[in-house]
Amino acid sequence: MKHYMLFSIFTAVLFLSLFLTCLIGAVSIAPGEIFRVFLAQLGVVDLNSIDPSIFAIIWDIRFSRILLSALVGCALAISGAAFQGVLINPLADPFTIGVASGAAFGATLAIFLGSAFGEIPAWVQGLGIIPIFGFLGAMVALFFVIAFSRLSGGLRRETMILSGIVVATFLSALISLLKALDEESVQAIVFWIMGSLQGRSWAHVGFAMPYIVCGIVMLFFLTRELDIMTLGDEQAKQLGVNVEKIRYLVLIGASILTAACVSVSGVIGFVGLVIPHMVRLGLGARHTPLFIGSGLLGAITMIWSDAISRSILPGGEEIPVGVITALIGGPVFFLILVKSKKEDLETEP
Repeated sequence: MKHYMLFSIFTAVLFLSLFLTCLIGAVSIAPGEIFRVFLAQLGVVDLNSIDPSIFAIIWDIRFSRILLSALVGCALAISGAAFQGVLINPLADPFTIGVASGAAFGATLAIFLGSAFGEIPAWVQGLGIIPIFGFLGAMVALFFVIAFSRLSGGLRRETMILSGIVVATFLSALISLLKALDEESVQAIVFWIMGSLQGRSWAHVGFAMPYIVCGIVMLFFLTRELDIMTLGDEQAKQLGVNVEKIRYLVLIGASILTAACVSVSGVIGFVGLVIPHMVRLGLGARHTPLFIGSGLLGAITMIWSDAISRSILPGGEEIPVGVITALIGGPVFFLILVKSKKEDLETEP
């Protein structure tokens, strides 16, 4: 009952956030106009009765970006919960095994090539070549992490983390090399790596959504095995779980989520680390309610973080949303650690 009540609250806040953040922007728009636009999309109101400029601002500019921020927040939070579960490491997040570094390298390479060879091909004009390169880079990084881990004889937690550190360090060096080779692209590369949803559109929503939906569905089918694996590899094997296979599938699912997010939003930290911890305090460690709660709270967090990033500065300038999530997530995570440590000391005999 507690779970359903919390889910209901999160869902109500999410829908309210989707509406309220449509009001935030350089152009002041009445709430009634936003309702009319949504009703027009449902076929209730005649679309021709709405000012085309108002419709474009609300639907094409604001709501597409807000929906993308919700998808990114939801996916990062769920992937963070999955990584923490499969690696049995409370400090694991979507960037632990180098997938985010792979996406960052892919995007950096796209920016570098775009600067070196001029305009991007016509078939990617609507989306941009950065998300495509970012996604491919993340998948290549995951491939190498798994390959390096298998050299030690299997997908063990310790080797996965160490392989991720090696891959992430190597890719970070390559990113630095590309920045050094093309100083004109440094600002664009740095801004993208800090995480931003500026200029995102329905094309980016359409690119990321299939991967996000597939990744989430895949992880939800593995929640029972994840619950068992938190007992440890040996006990999980005794209970009939193919530990290596499940670990492989969870890593694939969580990495697809991370890759899709990073490819359209850049590197946004702390969402996948902090949100699962907060939800776990209220809902416990079972992965089905943990995934649902993390997804909802992650979406709410990203919606408002992005709203702050695009409205806090005058003149239409933006702060990278990754900066906002770090400023919020850092202190919150510190408080969670302090609270957890205090509870551990109180329970000691």
